[in-house]
Amino acid sequence: MKFDTPATTNPIDQLKVIGQPIPRIDGQLKTTGRAMYAYEWHDPNIPYAYGYPVGSAIAKGLIKSMDVAAAKRAPGVLAVVTTLDGGSLKKGRFNTVELFGGDKIHHYHQAIAVVVANTFEQARSAAALIQVEYAEEEGVYDLKEAMKSAAKPDDAKKPDSSVGDFEAAFRDAPVTLEETYTTPDQSHAMMEPHASIAAWDGDEVTVWTSSQMIDWWRSDLATTLDVDKEKIHLMSPFIGGGFGGKLYLRADAVLAALGARAANRPVKVALPRPFIMNNTTHRPATVQRIRIGADRNGKITAIAHESWNGDQPGGRLEEAVAQTRLLYAGANRMTAMRLATLDLPEGNDMRAPGEAPGMMALEIAIDEMAEKVGMDPIEFRIVNDTQVDPQNPDRPFSHRNLVGCLKLGAERFGWSNRPKVGSRREGSWLVGMGVAAAFRNNLVLASGARVKLDKEGVVTVETDMTDIGTGSYTIIAQTAAEMMGVGMDKVAVQLGDSRFPVSSGSGGQFGANSSTSGVYAACVKLRQAVAAKLGLNSEDIVFENGVVRSGDRSVPLAEAAGPDGLVGEDTMEWGDLTKTHQQSTFGAHFVEVGVDVATGETRIRRMLAVCAAGRILNPITARSQVIGSMAMGVGAALSEELAVDTRRGFFVNHDLAGYEVAVHADIPRQEVIFMDETDPMSSPMKAKGVGELGLCGVSAAIANAIYNATGVRVRHYPITLDKLIGELPEA
Repeated sequence: MKFDTPATTNPIDQLKVIGQPIPRIDGQLKTTGRAMYAYEWHDPNIPYAYGYPVGSAIAKGLIKSMDVAAAKRAPGVLAVVTTLDGGSLKKGRFNTVELFGGDKIHHYHQAIAVVVANTFEQARSAAALIQVEYAEEEGVYDLKEAMKSAAKPDDAKKPDSSVGDFEAAFRDAPVTLEETYTTPDQSHAMMEPHASIAAWDGDEVTVWTSSQMIDWWRSDLATTLDVDKEKIHLMSPFIGGGFGGKLYLRADAVLAALGARAANRPVKVALPRPFIMNNTTHRPATVQRIRIGADRNGKITAIAHESWNGDQPGGRLEEAVAQTRLLYAGANRMTAMRLATLDLPEGNDMRAPGEAPGMMALEIAIDEMAEKVGMDPIEFRIVNDTQVDPQNPDRPFSHRNLVGCLKLGAERFGWSNRPKVGSRREGSWLVGMGVAAAFRNNLVLASGARVKLDKEGVVTVETDMTDIGTGSYTIIAQTAAEMMGVGMDKVAVQLGDSRFPVSSGSGGQFGANSSTSGVYAACVKLRQAVAAKLGLNSEDIVFENGVVRSGDRSVPLAEAAGPDGLVGEDTMEWGDLTKTHQQSTFGAHFVEVGVDVATGETRIRRMLAVCAAGRILNPITARSQVIGSMAMGVGAALSEELAVDTRRGFFVNHDLAGYEVAVHADIPRQEVIFMDETDPMSSPMKAKGVGELGLCGVSAAIANAIYNATGVRVRHYPITLDKLIGELPEA
């Protein structure tokens, strides 16, 4: 099925199941420990072995020699596989550098060996016996130093944009702002580590792993191992968090496969936490320069946003200027991105790549500009709203209600009681409020599904879609139930298996809308099969309460299936509607903070998110995504930073003790409001993504609240107490 015209009325609009607050159908499995995550798959009849990875002790250079003799003699050791065995493996399409890269070292903790033994402890102990001699090379690990030679990547997608004459308009503007903002390297820090089990049967391999994107991993694993893709069976039915860190094939799956082949045993490999920080991927640090010019009435006349980040050679831009191209009006505009070469671990997608760090800077700058022109920050944003793409005025937004989010949020949060800067004090606490717009583009990917109807009237959905804790199982079941006219008790959902039709996977805020649209397409095929089997007109057939009706004829759905059942399979593909209409999601984040006047400690007191993201498929699972995003935004604002050792080229705080994330106890009150809307231009579901919208803008709202409380403007994240304490009034 191809979605190339706006959606009209369809079975989803009944809203008997879709849109209802149905608890997660996988919730009981997870809360009782019966959900089997990657490392937990276990057959008591299989003698599993355990692999322990060895990582490079240098950040750049060559391996001169590797002595593994002592490791091979260690108790319980079954095999030792090194990166020198047979040279470098091929690099997958989505990896920046090789995951098992021969003798060349690209970054610290690059995997160079795996030791396989009968027990985890034996493998770990033997791994420590491997002796490696390196030829270390000088590397570049400091972004500010690397910026001097930063360049526009040859293969970048529109790294620069320009409309009008920014320089002239900025020069002539009566009110101007020019500031630099920085965001640090950040880690995904998901609870479940990167983990895999691999088992070979002849020349075929089965891999149980923790992957957001089954088909991407399968394809890249085939390339890396140089085996036929059809010989790889990948399974990932439950995932304990990913946030983008598990979008692309990582070393655990490669090491498990290589170790299992060498040991002739199924092998389990879980990356230790320091490996996750340094061996896998992270959100790269940015330096962002923002310039804004406005007239005395607060209308933006010139806006420019430039961003720099670093990565391995051939790496990726962190597209921090993406939202600035679309969020606010202004006739004269310029954006630019430059990539510096760094020898740090690979930078790659992390929840809301681009917009998350970009909004951290832009939404502080917008608040600063509002103050310069003497306007309330919300009023300033409303004055500069636009209903068309500012870079292409002939291209309207499919649906945009940023103003509605700001106004409703202001009313619900009590914005009218916002104090003057530095004026509200409760004991030793300075109290303030902050706001920021929320923005994230609406993305969709082709997504397929297979839907089966059996003689008992049970509808089974099969798709390689994944559930990373976002509620995919539940909304997919709701979609099938709505389309086939059955209750949730008559729907079974099977996910995360490469034997199923290829889906969008989970990431980029595209998973929910894309995957349910794929199920919708498959259900349309199944409805047609039912109609054909019964000799009914598929145009006027009604599926309701487990019964198929057409005119005065009514047949139980189970009877229609017959003894052999019926199957519908299809893939939702996308037309060119995004070329005629810009599709984005919008929102507003409100935060109240307290800052201790003596210590500079910041505490979140309450938070509100108002989201406009099309039809909300399930308000329970959607709310969980948003409040989780809000918590991530708190961490990014106040504590999260991968500290770089700029001499040796690694992240020093590479565990969950040194890399501090926000938790429930840090945020006593969170509220989420979803605007009542649909977007027929987006999909037949008329939905959009929401999981990353809940993050974009949160950190800036906190920074703006801290300024309102203290009068101290911090432009460099995280906002730790040392950046405040010297500027605070006397206790």
